[in-house]
Amino acid sequence: MEKYIILPDVTCDLTEEMREYFGITDYIPGHISLGNGREELTELQWKFMSSKEFYKALSDKKSQISTAPPNIDEYCEKFEKYINEGYAIISMSISGKISSTYDFATVAAKRVMEKHPDAKIYCVDTLRMSGAIGLLVCYAYEMQKNGKSFDEVVEWLETNKTKVHQMGPIDDLFYVARRGRLTMGKAIMGTIVGVKPLGDFNDYGYTTVLARVKGINKALAATIDYVKETAIDIENQYVFVIHTDRERYALDLKEKIEKEFNPKKVFVGEAYAGCGANIGPGMVGVYYMGADISEDLSKEKEAMNKVLGAQ
Repeated sequence: MEKYIILPDVTCDLTEEMREYFGITDYIPGHISLGNGREELTELQWKFMSSKEFYKALSDKKSQISTAPPNIDEYCEKFEKYINEGYAIISMSISGKISSTYDFATVAAKRVMEKHPDAKIYCVDTLRMSGAIGLLVCYAYEMQKNGKSFDEVVEWLETNKTKVHQMGPIDDLFYVARRGRLTMGKAIMGTIVGVKPLGDFNDYGYTTVLARVKGINKALAATIDYVKETAIDIENQYVFVIHTDRERYALDLKEKIEKEFNPKKVFVGEAYAGCGANIGPGMVGVYYMGADISEDLSKEKEAMNKVLGAQ
């Protein structure tokens, strides 16, 4: 069988536990600027500061923290390493609508395949970020472990990437707005003391607010009910819960998910610096598989309205 490796970028937010469980051996780091000329790699671990220190720094309204994707040369170096070892490569990147990572990966793949005509590299624009990418990566590795071919894994990823949903509250939409992920007007409407915005992905990976509820307990209850409405065959799924400095709520959600759905396994992790810098503190989200996201989110809005109507 063809030998191949699946290479996600660092925005997959896969913890050491997740990587060990699924046998994930490598990924592509990114870059972060911490201000005052300090530059570091974004990795799937906390090296340059603790997560508490990082999210505290992000809470500062004057924070100059910013991220950058792995560059083309870094992709070329990583791709060549595996090509020279006889591997085909499936590269998985954060949504091309959110970052230039996918574009850099495709340019690098083209360069490497021109240099190595027998090389085989396929770049997947996951149309997702954070735990949604991580979930896709883990399913891809499980398929590989179960004997699925390169082409079968690629086909599954392209078919199922828009079926990954996200749901959960975030404290501060102003931070998301400052990063250009949401208009400031919407942030003002969404960030009211005690009100928790709840959002799912749109079809290209941005989070869209579907509801606002008062209080964290109602927000977590609505999250579970929304998953119930939109997940498919969840008892046979892996479920990820990713948070940004909200471990208590993440563990609470894990317990509720296990009690309500009894899925194959629920993993809890924290968004690392690569995604965390663009999310900010105060998010907890559940990532799982459902039907394809509707283009106008009409089905998702209908599901959320049903949830709120039952509360």
